[in-house]
Amino acid sequence: MAGKKELTADEKALLQAKHRMEEAEARDRVKERKARTRRLILEGAALEKAFPEAVTMEPPELERFLRLHLQRHF
Repeated sequence: MAGKKELTADEKALLQAKHRMEEAEARDRVKERKARTRRLILEGAALEKAFPEAVTMEPPELERFLRLHLQRHF
């Protein structure tokens, strides 16, 4: 292995710790993304149940409708 420097035990341990931290952060991002996806699905289902006409509306149209009607109540 020409040109490669051998790592010391401390450097290896530091590199392993860094990789473990990156893997943990990646797992957290996946967990957060899945939780958000689940929340969006449940909220969308609640919206469709409460307002069945939402199914036939395009997203921009639905957003305008909700903004208009919710601003009157909040």
